[in-house]
Amino acid sequence: MSEAAFDPVSFLETAVRTPSHESVDEMRALVVETLDRFGVDCEVVAGGCVLAEKRSAAPAAGPHLVLNTHLDTVTPHVPFERGEAAADERGGPAAGDAPEDVIRGRGACDAKGPLAALLAGFLAADPERGRLTLALTPDEESLSLGAAALTGRSPGTADRLDGDLFLVGEPTGLDACTAAKGRFQGTVELSGTAAHAAEFAGANAVAAAEGALAAIRTFDDGSDEHPQLGPPKLTPTVIEGGGATNQVPADCAITVDRRSVPPETAEGFRSSLADAVRESTPDDVGVGVALTDRESPFFEAFSTDPDHELVETVATAARSAADSVGLSASRGGAVRPFGAATEASYFAPAPTVVFGPGDLADDAGAVAHAEREYVRVREVAAAAAAVKRAVSGLLADG
Repeated sequence: MSEAAFDPVSFLETAVRTPSHESVDEMRALVVETLDRFGVDCEVVAGGCVLAEKRSAAPAAGPHLVLNTHLDTVTPHVPFERGEAAADERGGPAAGDAPEDVIRGRGACDAKGPLAALLAGFLAADPERGRLTLALTPDEESLSLGAAALTGRSPGTADRLDGDLFLVGEPTGLDACTAAKGRFQGTVELSGTAAHAAEFAGANAVAAAEGALAAIRTFDDGSDEHPQLGPPKLTPTVIEGGGATNQVPADCAITVDRRSVPPETAEGFRSSLADAVRESTPDDVGVGVALTDRESPFFEAFSTDPDHELVETVATAARSAADSVGLSASRGGAVRPFGAATEASYFAPAPTVVFGPGDLADDAGAVAHAEREYVRVREVAAAAAAVKRAVSGLLADG
């Protein structure tokens, strides 16, 4: 078959019909079969990641560009439907007077629409310099063990990608997203001494939470805002303590959610928060701060220089592609941060752009991870055209 035979919209229709919320086995098989049909060898590695590569005749003479997205979706499965867009699903005036089509279903925009666009760009590519890798991961929506193994961030693994540039498929409304906040979770543990509540004795861990919460509330006072992401955010989400109504409680735990900005690391955050809480609690109460155990690293914040060639190439390609399918001038091609944490975190500090059709949310509410998940058909076509153009430009000879 020729390259032109790959239709990203038809692929997306099949992909949304393919369950991937409990297991990605069927979805991975669809991708492998598609690559094989177009004569592309691939391998399944690192706990279920799909890797395929195209090399130019001069692989060392240009960048190694990696196209990445994920195969998994969240539960429950939402059935496939293709039909005319509702009023809150339209993305500006349609080309001509034709009604606008959308594809609805779980994964339509997160991230099977972006996957269709990346596949189109990969299959069409004929690198003149450098090389191109397609890297698809199986568990971005949970622990990202696949991506952690691919990038050498899991114990006993090595970086199998070693990319120079990364284009990560997520629903961005065809904007080139250059940064995202990180997400950490931890627990502030306060340790006192139990005593009868009638006595002036013991060390009250629950009472000490007053100071700990004050330290959490003021933790970012005076911190600098990131030029792309703004300020970090720290939120207490769960508090537990005490076991009897007539006893001075010996223990209290406060769970916190951290949305970080560069250059903060997970360990740096943990250590700084522990110091801040200790300064705000009585000396007779012990303080510990622990990050929540997980098998893969937390997503740390990342940012790419908005003036980098990768950013300008993707944004320009997106604007041109959006215009060619009749999307409104305000749709696509902006340069901005992404609104959620992604596996793009694992690729930093290499220049990374998050890009794809669809939206995390629209004016009517949540889209991704919601019962009304959809993507506009014209945006899928535009995203595919944009990826093709961006890949061609980045791997062109001269």
